[in-house]
Amino acid sequence: MRLISANALKVIERLQGAGFAAYLVGGCIRDLLLGVRPKDFDVATSATPDEIRDLFRNARLIGRRFRLAHVRFGREIIEVATFRGSGNGDSGEEGRVVERGRLTRDNVFGSEAEDAWRRDFTINALMYDPATETIRDHVDGYEDVRERRLRLIGDPRTRYREDPVRLLRAVRFMVKLDLTMEPDTAGPIVAMAPLLEGIPPARLFDEILKLFMTGHAWPTYQALVREALWPQLFPGLFENPAEPPKLVENALLNTDQRGAEGLPVTPGFLFAAFLWHRVHAAAEAMVEEGMPPVDALAAAGEEAIVAQARKVALHRRFSTIAKEIWFMQPRFRKRRGKRALRLINERRFRAAYDFLLLRVYEEPELAELAQWWTDVQEIDPEDQAKRVQAAPREDGVKRRRRRPRRRKAAGAT
Repeated sequence: MRLISANALKVIERLQGAGFAAYLVGGCIRDLLLGVRPKDFDVATSATPDEIRDLFRNARLIGRRFRLAHVRFGREIIEVATFRGSGNGDSGEEGRVVERGRLTRDNVFGSEAEDAWRRDFTINALMYDPATETIRDHVDGYEDVRERRLRLIGDPRTRYREDPVRLLRAVRFMVKLDLTMEPDTAGPIVAMAPLLEGIPPARLFDEILKLFMTGHAWPTYQALVREALWPQLFPGLFENPAEPPKLVENALLNTDQRGAEGLPVTPGFLFAAFLWHRVHAAAEAMVEEGMPPVDALAAAGEEAIVAQARKVALHRRFSTIAKEIWFMQPRFRKRRGKRALRLINERRFRAAYDFLLLRVYEEPELAELAQWWTDVQEIDPEDQAKRVQAAPREDGVKRRRRRPRRRKAAGAT
């Protein structure tokens, strides 16, 4: 009980006090049983969204596909959902709508048992009543948690077709929680992977965050490749996804390490790594045609992000981070004078520097340059100024010597 949010317990107590059934549900119960500290606490109840709002002045109703309430306590939000029923295909505003096998609206309310059966995986359908300290299990989810088994509720093909994002969720839970996927749940994934084609890019971006930003990025990537899901998210990005570029592999491993150390991670850095080879190749072609390197990276980067957004949308603030990381790469070659000092003090310097270190895995000739920037950060500002003043001119660029001007002869016109 000590790991359960006090605010979630308050919500349940008030709902039960008003005569409604109310339980903790889903991932928080699963995590507690697996020995993982839950991050979020959800509540399922027999109260309708309007009844929830009447009970809590701090509640806000959200969602169209799934109508539910957010009850806010400062920075913590307790999500409260009404028990869902199986529905009858009603296409009314509050009904259940299935289009070509895909569930597009699900606002049919039902019983506690029906709610459990309409959830995706058995381990996510457990409910807990804090008043009686009992687990309510309608789908044998408790046994699956004990066996560390991941199993879809109902017919897997039907459930994947209802919501293809479940294909990604299956991989995420398997890797994150170290579960074994039940054969019938795993079997259809490869064949049904193309169903992700119809998922909005913004929703896929949200799933990308859950897949790669929770401390298991590299094993998640490997699982996505094995299950033929990676090409649905990033089509044609790597020649052989099973053997990604070393920069990408190490970016994923670095993301996991930073997460384990409690350091911040950003999707912008990861997307910069994913798209780098496409951007770099296109930029080099533009440079060959006479475009300045930074301008070439700007044009190639914008092109790559626009193309990727057709599959997975990237929020502007993260695409901006990726672009800044790319644009700084040519500037690392300019080690001399005030430009180098300005670069060190720019907001994205550290991320761009970390990216330069990753590039060394594939471009060993950058090792000396990367070491120089490592060393210059570790000295005091006065010595920094001396170091950059003594640095070589721009690496890889031969500066033309100006021809001396000829003086005109006296009286010449």
